[in-house]
Amino acid sequence: MGTYSVRASEICHDWFVVDAEGQILGRLASEVASVLKGKRKPTYSTHLDVGDHVIVINADKIRVTGRKRDNKMYFRHSLYPGGHTLTRFRDMQAAKPEEIIRLAVKGMMPHNRLGRAMMKKLKVYAGAEHPHAAQQPKAMSLPGAMGGE
Repeated sequence: MGTYSVRASEICHDWFVVDAEGQILGRLASEVASVLKGKRKPTYSTHLDVGDHVIVINADKIRVTGRKRDNKMYFRHSLYPGGHTLTRFRDMQAAKPEEIIRLAVKGMMPHNRLGRAMMKKLKVYAGAEHPHAAQQPKAMSLPGAMGGE
């Protein structure tokens, strides 16, 4: 009797849909990252991509606590001298709400080749509609989901 190790041919990637309306950004991102990594499965392996696909809808209705709406900044750089740009959370939410959730989840994923492969299974949409109906995604319940607190 040895230790069971999942094979790549045995991995099944399911599809889940998450409604971000009224959810707190960090709590939603940590749950989504856990599903993308496959940590909710008994076949979890650190060296294999056993996670599921996640569709996040209503990204424009995400919440943050405290004064992060005004104080949280997003930094990016063009790699040219003086090419840095700072964007406030409220401006990013108005312009690119999908990017907020993508960046939050990306920060909770492994920072290597496997993490980049896992991030490709995340689909984020600002509205309530998504083009993945053919995959028949299941609604994912979030533990401790407050809704409209």
